[in-house]
Amino acid sequence: MSSLTVLGCMWGDEGKAKIVDFLGANADVVARFQGGANAGHTIVLEGNKYVFHTVPSGILYPKTKCVIGAGTVIDPYGLRGEMRALMKQGIDFGGRMFIDVRAGLVLPLHKELDGSTEEELGASKIGTTGKGIGPAYSDQAARCGLRFGDLGHPDWLKQRLASLYAYHDLEPRDLTCELKELAEVWEFLKPFAAQADELLRNCYLAGESILFEGAQGTLLDLTYGTYPYVTSSNTTTGGASIGIGFPPRWLDKTIGVYKAYVTRVGEGPFPTEIFDETAEQIRAMGNEFGATTGRPRRIGWFDAVAAKYTASLNGLDALALTLLDVLSGLPELKICTGYWLDGNKLPGYTPHPLILERLEPEYLSLPGWDADLGKIRSLHRLPKTAKEYLEAVQDLVEVPIELVSVGKDRTQTIVVKR
Repeated sequence: MSSLTVLGCMWGDEGKAKIVDFLGANADVVARFQGGANAGHTIVLEGNKYVFHTVPSGILYPKTKCVIGAGTVIDPYGLRGEMRALMKQGIDFGGRMFIDVRAGLVLPLHKELDGSTEEELGASKIGTTGKGIGPAYSDQAARCGLRFGDLGHPDWLKQRLASLYAYHDLEPRDLTCELKELAEVWEFLKPFAAQADELLRNCYLAGESILFEGAQGTLLDLTYGTYPYVTSSNTTTGGASIGIGFPPRWLDKTIGVYKAYVTRVGEGPFPTEIFDETAEQIRAMGNEFGATTGRPRRIGWFDAVAAKYTASLNGLDALALTLLDVLSGLPELKICTGYWLDGNKLPGYTPHPLILERLEPEYLSLPGWDADLGKIRSLHRLPKTAKEYLEAVQDLVEVPIELVSVGKDRTQTIVVKR
């Protein structure tokens, strides 16, 4: 029996789905433990593009079971639409998809609240995806939210939904109509309802291999990220135990996913952000536009100080570095090795956003390379300068690199053997 947790370890968009998809070949179960449709994962397989927001990306393996845990919040209408789109692409969900009945629901009123909250924050807005995730998690914490399993109890659902509108001092658009729509979506999703925590524990004890898939990234963690510019759930290793109901001592190995550079969507501090032609080149080459929002991502150099912090926080066993191919053609590459504030070098990462905004990064400069990395499948065939870049990253983060992605396709992955 074994379990593997795959986490994004910066501000999200690190290419987790590609890594989960690659590692999913050896998994009997792939489980999602937090977040909602604010996540956006794109996988390219044999020239076909698959887009995921809530469905675990392991669904592309025909024999793999996929689980959406209790720590998630799901938009039932969006999930139905996502599943139907994947079904049209030939994906079979029968007997393979399991949604925990305790997962929170994202309803239309949450999307309405998400937009109004952003407007009220004005210049200090967080920069949410507008998918209603924050308000839905807030309602779960306030104990007035609805859960997936509530859809199967019409009278209870009616009472809870009316109370939810009253809690937010909102008039229902048409309660009868909304209850009818929820009944229809329940008919589609009902076959996938499960008590996922028990399912996963039994799978583990039966000797099956489980892969836990995180959403967003560690620096967006509600507690340990760049608060308040964060998501509404816990994105760290500990979040896997809470969000899926899995004993912490059964989390056998954790791989952290990092880009070869750094990106961020939305507001918040970004010490290594760059604004010149290099940023534009990286954005164009890496197609750095949000899969959920479509917004252009902010671009920065690899931040080894923040990366070392998230590696330590999550207890990483190994790193997966993605989009190394995007850096091809740049004459010079930089890695942040330290933070300076008011003429003093800080001992490491600092969490407060006001301090992060004032930092001066200290950089290590390295030569770039011109080679196209897309067809390379072994470490020793990489250009010397690319190998030096990888060595610098793992030396500074103090965790070994096990996987290097050099393209969008599943096959464009280098396994670093040790």
